[in-house]
Amino acid sequence: MDRRKFLKASALGGTAAAASTLAAPLYAQGNRTLTMVTSWGRGSAGVGDAQQRVVDTVNALSGGTLTIDLKAAGELVGAFEVFDAVTSGQADMYHAADYYWVNQHPAYAFFTAVPFGMTAQELVNWYYHMGGAELHDELGQIFGLKAFIAGNTGAQSGGWFSKEITGPEDFQGLRFRMPGLGGQALGKLGASVQNIPGAEVYQALASGALDGTEWLGPWGDEAAGFQEITKIYYTAGYHEPGAALSCAVNRDVFDSLTPEQQKIIEVAAAECHQWSLAQFLSNNGSALARLQASGVNVLQFPDSVWDAFGKASQEVLNEYMGDELFKRTYDSAMASMKASSNWLKVSSGFYTEQRDRILG
Repeated sequence: MDRRKFLKASALGGTAAAASTLAAPLYAQGNRTLTMVTSWGRGSAGVGDAQQRVVDTVNALSGGTLTIDLKAAGELVGAFEVFDAVTSGQADMYHAADYYWVNQHPAYAFFTAVPFGMTAQELVNWYYHMGGAELHDELGQIFGLKAFIAGNTGAQSGGWFSKEITGPEDFQGLRFRMPGLGGQALGKLGASVQNIPGAEVYQALASGALDGTEWLGPWGDEAAGFQEITKIYYTAGYHEPGAALSCAVNRDVFDSLTPEQQKIIEVAAAECHQWSLAQFLSNNGSALARLQASGVNVLQFPDSVWDAFGKASQEVLNEYMGDELFKRTYDSAMASMKASSNWLKVSSGFYTEQRDRILG
């Protein structure tokens, strides 16, 4: 061995040996209780269930060493105040949809949904195996957060409207509730886009303050009662083809937990994602049938509207490409989506087409 290499290796070995004699990392001792603030009301169909699922799983797995005290929207802070509450240390963790924080950083949109983005399956492929989780962590470090996806609504509906949409011009002046980059795209079509918490949407629609809204999908929308206000419902939307929810912990708090407690939160979030997605998808079909039976007119946007959605969405995405982290996240997500889609459309996609043709 070259003498210089030998000396360098010996020095490194000595450093490692010395480091091994240092005390183990100090973790807060005793049982821990963390306060979770959320963007959802207690009992909210789907999203409320997801927040509770994370809490119950952590509490069960920890054997009493880690307990989460859930504070639903409005109980400690407002629905859209949970990010600031956790980054400032007012609360320990949140459960929300990360695209609510695009004003903090536009890359947050990818960890809920971006227009013409990934389905739920494509999203988890990216997140767990193609770089998504690492980018989520990198983004969280900027704000002192450790985040995990923790729930998924599946494909969300195009929304409820006070009138039928026959062309892109019908969005001009339309007062519509839609968060995230999808809402920004709708704004380019002339809509007056608003982002209000879910608990306030029914009253805004009923009072005429809104001309339309998107929320979740048939099951969540039925529970919210929108069919009592309007009967015009578009089932396919461009804005959230597989919308994830997130659980984020103040990073100092997370780092103070034992490795076992950290893993419990990670596992609870991942388990919630799959459980939540199955909950939404298992309930949407029957809920849609009930909505139709109650007189709801189920529609799809015409191609001219889809074309306008596509053009506006790409304009919005392009506006953020100057941000290096956004661009890297976009490139990673789109490459993963393409790779996943290339297989899915010729396997399960083709299979379901043939199954439906044969079984009727």
